[in-house]
Amino acid sequence: QVQLVESGGALVQPGGSLRLSCAASSSHFRFYTMGWYRQAPGKQRDMVAVNTSAGTTNYADSVKGRFTISRDNAKNTVYLQMNSLNPEDTAVYYCTADSPFFDSTSRNLPRYWGQGTQVTVSS
Repeated sequence: QVQLVESGGALVQPGGSLRLSCAASSSHFRFYTMGWYRQAPGKQRDMVAVNTSAGTTNYADSVKGRFTISRDNAKNTVYLQMNSLNPEDTAVYYCTADSPFFDSTSRNLPRYWGQGTQVTVSS
């Protein structure tokens, strides 16, 4: 069982930046595939960014070049740096975790989820 706690969500103006953090409870953190998903009102949950234990990353096309996922295994924490935010980025952002074999390109959703943190981009 992995517990995930997100923080950093806020109201930000278009063009602004925000960094989300997610602290994981598991001592096996370094082995997990960690990710960020988001869900906008009335829409399904979509993958934003994923970082594997091997250090490979995968991003949604809509955030490539603007968002960066990173992890600090010593702190059991994964981050999402979001730049050049626009109103379409408004959503609840969820931290996720799954095994090293999780395929983020499939339609499967990760096994473990945090409670979510709200990001609102508005002037």
